[in-house]
Amino acid sequence: MLGCPGSPAAGATRVFPIAPLSQAPASGVLQRKRLRTPRQGSNSGTMAPGTARVLVLEGPSHSPGLAPQSPKPSTEDMGKSIPQCLGQLDIRKSVVGLATGAGAIYLLYKAIRAGIQCKPPLCTTSPICIARECPGPGERAVPQEAAAPKAAPEGEPEGLAIERERHGRDSGELRRLLNSLECKQDEYTKSMILHSITRCVYLLEAEASACTTDDIRLLGDMLDDNNNSVKIQALNALKAFSGIRKFRLKIQEHTIKVLELISTIWDTELHMAGLRLLNNLPLPDYVHPQLRRVMPALMAIVQSDSILPQIQAIRLMSYLAQKNDLLYDILNCQVHPTFLNLFQATQSGSLLLEVLVFAERLSEGRNSPHYRAVKWHYNEQSLHEALFGDESRLADRLLALVIHPEEDVQIQACKVIVSLQYPQDLRVRPSSCHPSHSYFKNGE
Repeated sequence: MLGCPGSPAAGATRVFPIAPLSQAPASGVLQRKRLRTPRQGSNSGTMAPGTARVLVLEGPSHSPGLAPQSPKPSTEDMGKSIPQCLGQLDIRKSVVGLATGAGAIYLLYKAIRAGIQCKPPLCTTSPICIARECPGPGERAVPQEAAAPKAAPEGEPEGLAIERERHGRDSGELRRLLNSLECKQDEYTKSMILHSITRCVYLLEAEASACTTDDIRLLGDMLDDNNNSVKIQALNALKAFSGIRKFRLKIQEHTIKVLELISTIWDTELHMAGLRLLNNLPLPDYVHPQLRRVMPALMAIVQSDSILPQIQAIRLMSYLAQKNDLLYDILNCQVHPTFLNLFQATQSGSLLLEVLVFAERLSEGRNSPHYRAVKWHYNEQSLHEALFGDESRLADRLLALVIHPEEDVQIQACKVIVSLQYPQDLRVRPSSCHPSHSYFKNGE
């Protein structure tokens, strides 16, 4: 028991019994109180010397109508806990920030690495980096991800294949494409590789000139593929190589196969590719029998509704019309009754120009002394009857084209009119008639 000031009688002491902790209410919250030493001069009395501060445990005091209040931390405890909390918070922020930054740096590194090492797809428009190295016998293909980029030697140019060739360095891209074509590929892959070969031949002239006839043979073998897309791309690749003089003779060996494809497969793109190749080659005489057999198919393409194949077919027919042994086969070829619609002014200027050149070549050929020396017979629906027959309306169409908006069409229409009025032998023969006489009247 301890003495405590505050008793009614001066100098009297009051005894406060201290209840043990076991008697404290179980549901209450223990509170701490600290007895202070009264200041001197205060009315509360003085403490005995040696009296110490005593902590008294009390149960919670309940006010009527109020809920129990939670204990409030002291200022000393708060002063100790706040710096500790702040320190723990700073550590957490540092760890989270470090982890986030490391993750961002790693993702950025992966993105940059993927951008450097990525390969363009096979359908890309770029003519380079499409070939895939084919493993040789006993070798294992190296995956693209594992292939590390090789740095160019010091002093040598880097960049695209066309840039390396501009600096006189062989990129080897065309050779890789041709090697990859020898591997077993699906139709789509072969088509894309052939398309890339075509672009490389046009862009990389030095590498294309370094190819061999075996490469031309490989491209020719692609014409026997079952897929039309592969055939079309092979024709385009041969057309690209036909611009190199040393390969023309080898490409001519595939002329009969090209004529067979054009006459047996009705495909606009295939017709376009095959005819462009034939128009870029000098056709040898040994293919003339095959040309006679495919003449109806060529005339059908001329009368089709696709302008681009029409132009290519008419251009080929104009070339063949200059061959004496093929002229009759062309003139006797059967045409539709509406064939003269090709000479309408509503047609495109490029088509009109080609068909007028074709008519001029036919007119010059039939009026040549070599051709007139033989009496030819034509069927009623032949090209000769449509253009030069007694019931032909070609003259009316030509007069309408004289005032065509395009000057080239006007000039070519006048050339056809002149060729119809003046036979070729009369135009080149020196005049022995009176100057007042006119060949125009003689022609009439």
